[in-house]
Amino acid sequence: MVHGIMEVVREVHEGVRWIIMGDDDSIFFVDNMVDILAQYDHTKHYYFGGHSEFILSNYWYSFNQAFGGAGIIMSYPLAKEFAKNVMSCLKRYAHLTSADRTTMNCIADIGVNLSPLQGIHQIDLRGDISGFLSYHPKSLLMSLHHFDMVDPIFPSMDRVKSVFHLQKVAKYDQSRMLQQTICHHRSKSWTFSVSWGYSAHIYEKIMPRSWIQRPIETFKTWQPSPNPPYYMFDVRSPSWDPCEAPHVFFFKSVKKTQRGEILTTYTRGWPRGIGACLSSGNFSAEYVSKIHVYSSTTKRIRVMFSMSNNFLSKPCVCITKLLTMYNIIYLKPINCLF
Repeated sequence: MVHGIMEVVREVHEGVRWIIMGDDDSIFFVDNMVDILAQYDHTKHYYFGGHSEFILSNYWYSFNQAFGGAGIIMSYPLAKEFAKNVMSCLKRYAHLTSADRTTMNCIADIGVNLSPLQGIHQIDLRGDISGFLSYHPKSLLMSLHHFDMVDPIFPSMDRVKSVFHLQKVAKYDQSRMLQQTICHHRSKSWTFSVSWGYSAHIYEKIMPRSWIQRPIETFKTWQPSPNPPYYMFDVRSPSWDPCEAPHVFFFKSVKKTQRGEILTTYTRGWPRGIGACLSSGNFSAEYVSKIHVYSSTTKRIRVMFSMSNNFLSKPCVCITKLLTMYNIIYLKPINCLF
């Protein structure tokens, strides 16, 4: 990677603003990268990247290091400065065996430190990462690494089909990919959590947002770890309590409607089968087989820029329509950055 940056700079491309390096087993959401980087002055020195999700990886390498598999981003002026000093830097850090750590140290010697971006994901996790993807932070999704090291992210699909299925919805709107929206159906005391383009969850109880925002620990640690904390984010354990365990639905299809909206459909992953939440009125969601979610065709980042502070202070609510006969819920969030 270190020599790769030097070779790119040596080519002297006209009009280059940013250099991005990443691994070939990663998925990159280029439209989102363009929108994020457009917010920064490319004539200044910037070093962007993501931490590892596994806390010990950051401890072993550095909490100031961008993990290169998911993508290292440098402004072009920084890359030029980096390339100019790279040979002396390689001699200085010849004892290091990690290209990512060498890159970090060489950039630090220039006087620049890491500016982490939440949408860059190393995915230093194992097993079923659906709990992680279903509770993504409010940040544009930029990359997903290590897809060959985790379970397929959609039921009844292998890894390759899962990637193509995710890319299918990304073609409609990258800016909403995995963006979590939480809203409530008060009459039934249900809470909805939608990870756009990936999953939708129904809780049979009005749940606080601070609790819903924490990923469910369906995944395992990247490496054996004797004691917590294991991750760089809060988690909650899977539960068999009918008031806490969600009904899980996965992305099935996407299309544009005649009204100019984007309709994403989510179908039930499996029967929950643990009964209803009695403490909130015994309104079971077991009969629901499908959820339709309507969203605007306006890119989410533009919606964010156009919102006033007064608008942002309004609660996110859902216009819902329950068709019991067809076991379908129609969901249209409002005031939700959706």
